[in-house]
Amino acid sequence: QVQLVESGGGLVQAGGSLRLSCAASGSMSSINSMGWFRQAPGKQRELVAIIHSSGRTNYADSVKGRFTISRDNAKNTVYLQMNRLQPEDTAVFYCAVSKGIVNIYYWGQGTQVTVSS
Repeated sequence: QVQLVESGGGLVQAGGSLRLSCAASGSMSSINSMGWFRQAPGKQRELVAIIHSSGRTNYADSVKGRFTISRDNAKNTVYLQMNRLQPEDTAVFYCAVSKGIVNIYYWGQGTQVTVSS
């Protein structure tokens, strides 16, 4: 089992920045990747950014050049630096960890990000 605790969400004006943090605890062996997803009202949950155990990263096209995912292995924490935020970035952001051969996903409770115009 993996427990995830997110922090850093909030209300920001368009063009502003936020940094999300996700601290993981529990069984941290066989972690494949850590990432961030988001879900806006009335929309499906979507991948925002992911960092693999190799260090390779992937981003949604909509956030490339604005968001940066990073990981502190010593602290078992993954971060999402979000710059030049836009109202369309408003969503609940979820941290996720995939683990093991069958790639089981563990999820955080979510943190609200609201960007005002």
